[in-house]
Amino acid sequence: MRTSQTFSISFIIRKKKKQPESAILYARITVNGKSLEISLKRTIPIDKWNPVASKLTGNSSESRLINKKIDETKAQLYKTHDSLVKEGLLVTTQTVKARFLGSDQQHYTLIYLIHYHKEKMGKVLKYGTMKNYTTTENYLKDFLKAQYNTSDIYLKQIDYQFTLGFESFLRGLPRLQNNGVMKHMERFKKLMRLAEDLDWIEKNPTKRFKLRFDQVDMVYLSKAELQKIKEKEFKRSTHNINRDIFVFCCYTGLPYGDVKELKKKHIQIGVDGNKWIYTRRIKTNTMLRIPLLEEAERILEKYQDHPKVHSSDILLPVYSNQKTNQYLREITKAVKIDKELSFHSARHTFATTVTLANGVPIETVSKLLGHTKLSTTQIYARVIDSKISSDIDMLRERLKD
Repeated sequence: MRTSQTFSISFIIRKKKKQPESAILYARITVNGKSLEISLKRTIPIDKWNPVASKLTGNSSESRLINKKIDETKAQLYKTHDSLVKEGLLVTTQTVKARFLGSDQQHYTLIYLIHYHKEKMGKVLKYGTMKNYTTTENYLKDFLKAQYNTSDIYLKQIDYQFTLGFESFLRGLPRLQNNGVMKHMERFKKLMRLAEDLDWIEKNPTKRFKLRFDQVDMVYLSKAELQKIKEKEFKRSTHNINRDIFVFCCYTGLPYGDVKELKKKHIQIGVDGNKWIYTRRIKTNTMLRIPLLEEAERILEKYQDHPKVHSSDILLPVYSNQKTNQYLREITKAVKIDKELSFHSARHTFATTVTLANGVPIETVSKLLGHTKLSTTQIYARVIDSKISSDIDMLRERLKD
């Protein structure tokens, strides 16, 4: 878009110090009020320069050649500007100059980096992880449009101010809390680290940005609360089905994605002659071997004739993640449990109330959950210790009475 408000071109001269009668010709480009000069490497006589017309006066061969150079430069600069706009790149005086001088051909853009990451890591990272990256990438595109009115930007133009601006943009989105913002910033940092490793940027501006996650309380059901949910009969079949699948995960430790993908082939006879779940975690590809407890086996038997199960190879009629959590909130309200449960609370309940609280060794629990590090499972052990400590404090108070 050629308007004096956003982009303009003019020509100026600067006197030579040792030859005051001569001057160097410059093209001055201005983008959004910011100017930059490009030397045309032409020496002209000062007395022939017309500053109003930005031309040399007269009809000499020298004047015709210089004026032709001015016209060609002006046309080329407009063409350069238009090509940047057409490509959706951020238009600044620096990018116009770089494209005009032909020095921008080896500079990579953010969108190119995103496509490169998707192509190279699409077969390495799990579907859920790549889906999260896609969300982050979409937010980056929205930020570019909102903040810079462009669809792409050179990686060399991304600075610390851009990084802080992206964080601020994310915090302005109503559906994101602090930890959600930090997860997107973490993925953005990983993208920029990839660019640094590929030598596409000399300096990584996101290195200075510190991730600040809030500590989140682990939500799980007590033995009494779990029993309360199990015994409740709901009017809506969707609530009963959702409750049963949630309880199934309370007794297997499976997260939502894994129980949704659970198939009949994953139930096998284990070393003890009983039924086990043999599968891999979608998130980490870690092998899972989980003996089926009676409650979990009962739920599988209950749904073996369900239309969605009977006509396919799935084991349970799992609803979408959104519907599952919506129904779970309604179930929690109906049984009057004052906790903000998510489906992942079933996994927490399995680790705490069902296994650790019943004396199952932490090493075994770690294997059942598919954790690759025991330290990850120890978080649950600390929760149990905290609960024990709280209960004993209450006992001490009662014994005083």
